[in-house]
Amino acid sequence: MRARDLPVILGVVLIIVMLVIPLPPLLLDILIMVNITLALVVLLTAMNMTEPLQLSVFPSLLLILTLYRLGLNVSTTRSILSEGEAGNVVDTFGNFVIGGNALVGFVVFLILIIIQFLVITKGSERVSEVAARFTLDAMPGKQMAIDADLNAGLISEKNATERRDKIQREADFYGAMDGASKFVKGDAIAGIIITIINILFGIVIGMVQMELTFNESVNTFMILTVGDGLVSQIPALMISTATGIIVTRAASDGNLGSDITAQLFAFPKMLYVAAGTIFFLGIATPLNDLLTIPIAALLGFGGYMLGRVKEPDHDELEALEEMIETDEMKSPESVVNLLNVDPIEFEFGYGLIPLADTNQGGDLLDRVVMIRRQLAIELGIVIPVVRIRDNIQLQPNEYRLKIKGNEVARGELLLDHYLAMSPGIEDDAVEGIDTIEPSFGLPAKWITEDVKERAEMFGYTVVDPPSVVSTHITELLKTNAHELLGRQETKQLVDHIKESYPILVEEVTPNPLSIGDVQKVLGKLLREKVSIRNLPIIFETLADFGKMTTDTDILTEYVRQALARQITSQFVSEGDVLKVVTLSGRVEKAIAEGVQQTEHGNYLSLDPNVSQDIIQAVASQVEQLSLQELQSIILCSPAVRMYVKQLIERYLPNVPVLSYNELEANVEVQSVGVVNIE
Repeated sequence: MRARDLPVILGVVLIIVMLVIPLPPLLLDILIMVNITLALVVLLTAMNMTEPLQLSVFPSLLLILTLYRLGLNVSTTRSILSEGEAGNVVDTFGNFVIGGNALVGFVVFLILIIIQFLVITKGSERVSEVAARFTLDAMPGKQMAIDADLNAGLISEKNATERRDKIQREADFYGAMDGASKFVKGDAIAGIIITIINILFGIVIGMVQMELTFNESVNTFMILTVGDGLVSQIPALMISTATGIIVTRAASDGNLGSDITAQLFAFPKMLYVAAGTIFFLGIATPLNDLLTIPIAALLGFGGYMLGRVKEPDHDELEALEEMIETDEMKSPESVVNLLNVDPIEFEFGYGLIPLADTNQGGDLLDRVVMIRRQLAIELGIVIPVVRIRDNIQLQPNEYRLKIKGNEVARGELLLDHYLAMSPGIEDDAVEGIDTIEPSFGLPAKWITEDVKERAEMFGYTVVDPPSVVSTHITELLKTNAHELLGRQETKQLVDHIKESYPILVEEVTPNPLSIGDVQKVLGKLLREKVSIRNLPIIFETLADFGKMTTDTDILTEYVRQALARQITSQFVSEGDVLKVVTLSGRVEKAIAEGVQQTEHGNYLSLDPNVSQDIIQAVASQVEQLSLQELQSIILCSPAVRMYVKQLIERYLPNVPVLSYNELEANVEVQSVGVVNIE
């Protein structure tokens, strides 16, 4: 517990003390002045805030101040009824402020109660309720706007997190204010009841116990009760006003005072109208001219002075902005910023702008959000923000995807058409523009909407343009995920798993493996589309074998074998048979003998003719399986698996290569082809 926490704790303890123990009049005077001071500080703070969250503790503070004020009411009531006095402050308010006239004081007190209860408290309660409801209703839209800005590259992950936290805190604040406003309402009701009790029982106690006459009793206890009510209700009125200011406050760059003066006098010519109206009232009515003419003159002079402040000319503003932009371009920082390369960029021609324009029904930004979530689940990697922009250098219907500044693919969309992929049998009844489906390279046609139903009847798969481009982006990011995982991204993954498995991470990095070594292993897995989401198993394997070798190729093979269940489920559905192409003994022997071992690692060195023969044999088997509509999977021994993958990757990048150790023992394997060479 820190020293700054003690005043609040002692204040709460003091409230309990006031409810139980009688306090001397001098201490009551001090506590009453503290109550007035705190209420004034809260009111001034509320007036100088620029947004409600700057005083997010207000709901709890309101409860404590209300309890404190009620505790004072109990103490002063006890003192008034038992001793016929309640200190100098109450006596001063009862005699000096209301002139010693109990009836006038009681009327003033009732007016304060009515103002607080019917006007300020009632309005604050309603505004709090509506603000809480609208804030909660607006949360999904605000979250989507943050995701859209994040995907468009307008904000960073850190900014997005901060904005999400602010939205959550706003919802919590207005929800708490909805309930806290009930404290103010209850306080006003309690003030009325306490005042009535003090007057009635004070008169009885004065006449019975103090042997006062009826008039003396009424005069004494009425003045004390009204004084007590005033010293209680004036701070309560300030707190109620602060509540109203906070819940009706719209976020701005200035405080309440600056906003009122800036906005109320934003139209100086209107002051002339007001001055003329007041001057006319002074002449046309019996109102005192000495009162209306000075006010009209003051309004006219204010309008004249405010009108002299010349508004900046539009051309001058443009020239100033151009000068600022020129200066920024000349600054060294602007040149340095040009060196930044976005991890992922999606560019499109002006004809595809409706894809990303939400006003035209475009949902590309939302689709990109879903793609990032999908890849996080499937591959276990957080894809960086996709910067989406239009590019007039592209054809109107053309788009392209760039990764780290390099183009990886481009395509073309016809927004007023649908993409129909053939079931294998072309039908002349389905007319369209021949094209190639960009994600998988299948023959397809762009068809109009009136042909859509006919194409679906003939077995065509019909897809709308947004789905075509989102699927293309998804497949490209899956294929190039290993390029998006750098050391910085790997460090984030390591920090994430370290929160749950600190001992495991300490055994892996920084010794015996660096962040760079871990990144290479994870990158090799992603290169072959193996998910790295199960990081605990990956790190368990690296901890076991990292002390034996730091060769990332070998460590990757050990990790793949540890992920056998995951890899098996990736290629085998429950109850299915895994159909594979195996390597003949001659091919495996040739590859094993071609492995060269060096101090920097192992590499495959085959005779070019042998390499060509193996690649052609694999391609022949893949072609035969594609004709049978079967997926091509190469199965070989663990010792040569990574070298087989390296050999065929350039020519057959999408053909997976598995080893026997990467399959579960209960999987039924059926060989549908053998790779052989003469």
